[in-house]
Amino acid sequence: MAITMDRHANLAERTGIGLRLPHIAEVVATRPNIGWLEIHPENFLANPHATELLLDLARDYAISVHTVGISIGSVEGIDLAHVRRLRALIERLDPILVSGHLAWSTHNGAYLNDLLPLPYDDEAMGVVSTHLAQVQDCLGRPYVIENPSSYVAFTSSTMTELEFLNELVHRTGCRLLCDVSNVYLSGHNMGYDPYGFLDGLPPEAVTELHLGGFTAEEDEATPGAALLVDTHATSITEAVWDLYAHAIRRFGAKPTIVEWDSDLPELSTLIGEAARADRVRDRTTEGLRASAR
Repeated sequence: MAITMDRHANLAERTGIGLRLPHIAEVVATRPNIGWLEIHPENFLANPHATELLLDLARDYAISVHTVGISIGSVEGIDLAHVRRLRALIERLDPILVSGHLAWSTHNGAYLNDLLPLPYDDEAMGVVSTHLAQVQDCLGRPYVIENPSSYVAFTSSTMTELEFLNELVHRTGCRLLCDVSNVYLSGHNMGYDPYGFLDGLPPEAVTELHLGGFTAEEDEATPGAALLVDTHATSITEAVWDLYAHAIRRFGAKPTIVEWDSDLPELSTLIGEAARADRVRDRTTEGLRASAR
């Protein structure tokens, strides 16, 4: 049933979905009852028809912009021409949040189709802090940083990922997008407690939450062991739903997006995942209120 959404409603009360191009025409036609929409702007920069559909949706839904090409951790510097292109789209959309990854993805002027890890040390902190300021200055608005999915660690690191994120917030005042699924799979891959990781994040800095599916693959470095890969190609696992409930207990109800990027299901499946996130949030917050009483 088509509805008219209040794009200024409290986003923490309704889960949104990542809007991918194969679903956009159906969303425009049906106006599903979902909380809000998050897009990868790079999918729209050279696609004027999709952009017009997106602008139509922006009249009814709050839109969040989640970048994948800024490469904030690159020692080669930020591509400010790309950031200016993003700003032109952002100014047309007036999104409620703009975010990106704690990662790098450029080398010798070429964009790599991956989000690559950083060493967690003072040099990387300086690079990320400087680039964050440049991006925010160019966009004219805050840029929220997402924790990465982790598969390897650098022997040169002098901080843990958690310590790095806390120090980044301390130095820059930035806000964080906590990808709960990334916390779970990184904890598995890197051998840390995901619940302890959430407990260690500064709650006042967490602005948004992500949920997505991952795939278990054989770890070639450790035969017989599984490596969890952030594919966004499956439904959310029970263990991540449990961790999401803990995130709500830790941070309170936060605007949440369900991501699904590969092997896309029917739109109804994605909406169902968002509805389950709503139920988990409501059940958890009601439990907190009951405990307080």
